[in-house]
Amino acid sequence: MRKPEIDYILGRMLDSHKNVSDLNITVGKPFQVETSGELTGVELDPPFPELTPFQAEIFALNLINQDRRLTEMLVSQGSCDSSYELPGKARFRVNIFSQRGNTSVVLRKLETRIPTLTDLNLPEAFKKMAEEKNGIILVTGATGSGKSTSLAALLNEINDHKSVHVVTLEDPVEFAHPHKKATFNQREMGSDFDTFASGLRAALRQAPKVILVGEMRDRETVEIGLSAAETGHLVLSTLHTVDAGQTVNRILGMFSTEEETQIRIRLADTVRWIVCQRLLPKEGGGRVAAFEVMGANLRVKDTILNGESEGKTFYEIIQAGKAFGMITFDDYIVDLFRQGLISEETGKAYASNKGIVGRGIDTIKSSLGQATTDLGKLEVDKDYGKPARRF
Repeated sequence: MRKPEIDYILGRMLDSHKNVSDLNITVGKPFQVETSGELTGVELDPPFPELTPFQAEIFALNLINQDRRLTEMLVSQGSCDSSYELPGKARFRVNIFSQRGNTSVVLRKLETRIPTLTDLNLPEAFKKMAEEKNGIILVTGATGSGKSTSLAALLNEINDHKSVHVVTLEDPVEFAHPHKKATFNQREMGSDFDTFASGLRAALRQAPKVILVGEMRDRETVEIGLSAAETGHLVLSTLHTVDAGQTVNRILGMFSTEEETQIRIRLADTVRWIVCQRLLPKEGGGRVAAFEVMGANLRVKDTILNGESEGKTFYEIIQAGKAFGMITFDDYIVDLFRQGLISEETGKAYASNKGIVGRGIDTIKSSLGQATTDLGKLEVDKDYGKPARRF
């Protein structure tokens, strides 16, 4: 396979289904695309019913395109990240990795159009985040849950309303932001800097007001990020965690026990918002995002400092903070059900607390005159406790 053939296959894969998010090249399977959360094979001419180890490796090497750094990383570490552009059609974030002696490739399709807060129907709290002057804003969730897209919309909001210098450190650059009110300098790992920590350290000398760090991967990056937030920068970043409490614990877990108290103090002073998101299967096809939003207030700061305790958990604080733009996953999921965007089964499957979501869904069903239980008509057993009749 040569580059024109690679581009032809990628183009056919993109056109095979609507809402294609990922392209998957795995030995022993045909070319596959992920659409609405499900992997589906792609029919090509000539057909590829099962990719051979040689075909997968040639495909990967074409994407690496003789880049010595990527080749060395693949050999020494077992995987490498890069970007690839299909001229006039799409850009991809590429991960090439080895598995059981074979090579696999996953290409994540990157959107070319910058989304807005309205396009994504993001919670109102995102507008408040765009007005922050300093501190840390974390967007968390599983891989592929839309963290980068939400951050791109947040940066777009800043771009529309603030004349500031924005430096982004990405792996790779996903959304190319135009210069509107803000001035953007977007740096890509590998070609513009070697690690997030070194890129972030350099960014502090580049006079930015806003810094986007693609991911808080290690202790050093977190430490420099905290320093940047403490010195008046607004730092945006992502973590792979499922809720606000786990996010705080993940950061604390990067440091030694002796440093925990100091890190808790620094976190309490710098964290402004923690947003967690999940993608849920949507009724009628596609996916819809659910959010948990926690803003910083005195109760949040106190809980970060002293840890969660009975009656003082992050979940309970978020529940009590609705008036300030906070919302739990469970309340958001119940609202999605009210709008008819998700099914009852989906709501309960993705809930943090199934009891709360179940009661919320039952309340909505009752207001619509629908049955909330599958039990039939109940009657009093009048013979209960009486001696059995003898015939």
